[in-house]
Amino acid sequence: MGLTSHKLLALAALLAGFTVLGTLWVWPRLAVRSWPAVFLRLGTVLVTQLALLGTLGLAVNDHFVFYSSWSDLLGRERGAAVIQGAGATPGRNPGAPGGTPAAPGGTPGTPAAPGGTPAGVQVLGTAEITGAGPGGHDPARAGRLDRVRLPGATTGLSTDGYVYLPPQYFQPGYQGKRFPAVLVLTGFPGDATNLVTKLRYPATELALLGQGAVKPTVLVLMRPSPTMPRDTECEDVPHGPQAQSYYAVDVPADLRAGYRVLDGPRSLGVMGDSTGGYCAVKLGMVHPDTFPVAVSLSGYFKAADDVTTGDLFGGSPQRRDEADLNWRLAHLPVPALAVLLADSKEDGSTYADSSAFAAAARPPLVVAQATVDRGGHNFTTWNRLIPPSLGWLGAHLPDVS
Repeated sequence: MGLTSHKLLALAALLAGFTVLGTLWVWPRLAVRSWPAVFLRLGTVLVTQLALLGTLGLAVNDHFVFYSSWSDLLGRERGAAVIQGAGATPGRNPGAPGGTPAAPGGTPGTPAAPGGTPAGVQVLGTAEITGAGPGGHDPARAGRLDRVRLPGATTGLSTDGYVYLPPQYFQPGYQGKRFPAVLVLTGFPGDATNLVTKLRYPATELALLGQGAVKPTVLVLMRPSPTMPRDTECEDVPHGPQAQSYYAVDVPADLRAGYRVLDGPRSLGVMGDSTGGYCAVKLGMVHPDTFPVAVSLSGYFKAADDVTTGDLFGGSPQRRDEADLNWRLAHLPVPALAVLLADSKEDGSTYADSSAFAAAARPPLVVAQATVDRGGHNFTTWNRLIPPSLGWLGAHLPDVS
């Protein structure tokens, strides 16, 4: 019986009902002063609670499809993603110098403000690259992961995150060269640390570099809201936080001021999961000159509206419509943008929504899809989608120069 089977949910609800009724029936018979009776009373409470929590968990999972099967729940899904549609990635990017042997003792070469802190970025320290393997402490072999704070010069917003610099950044052959960069956003209310420890973006890029499957790319790992605990949905809120401008204007400016990142229009990519996926496509559609390439991992297409967001649109129906990506596609000029929608076919309505958006796309917007057959709305599924997504991004971003 499948994890998302309605029969399993009905059986669990029936079992929970019987345990509640059974507890009510047996409780008076256990109302005696003895240790066995005490343990039996505790046992009935425990069984009842487990049955109720199990039913609630199945119901929540049935609605949100966090896990689509027992093997998905246990982390045993390993199938590779398949990319289809316009702009699909070739198996290897011939321009990727990821296999270049590491030179010993590389130096950062980061433009620094007085005191050694990169201009525009507050470096709080360095962090371990989860899963980097041997050589993980040598920047010229594994790269470097900076813990940073990115202040917003135009918006006044600020949030913490990570910047991953690939090993080539520190190698003599790349001194003075500038690198493409990708802004990576979590889901809400996720923490940027999850992008390092659970989704393992730096370690994944490092492995792909060794295979020559991607070009060296700077990764900027962040939350999708600079105003936690409020969820801004990457929106410029009237008389409120200008979150969209923060990610589209301030963060690129900070990044280019602090690191050797390619300048000029159309030199950055953006990707994310869930809320971060919605933000990625939204930022690309609204600011295609800044983010000409976007990847959505199980993202949605219409801004959330709940207790965590508050009023994002100042009561304006027009602004609400413009935050609906399907509405933008149908009613506004189509942006020159390449989008990859990466989903599991079992992730609720997400795959169907992505397929509908891809079918409605028209030039100069091009949409490809990456899919796995099984998996839910969770880290296990996204870990399978990230490698082909990074490869696809690498094929669309400019080379190191």
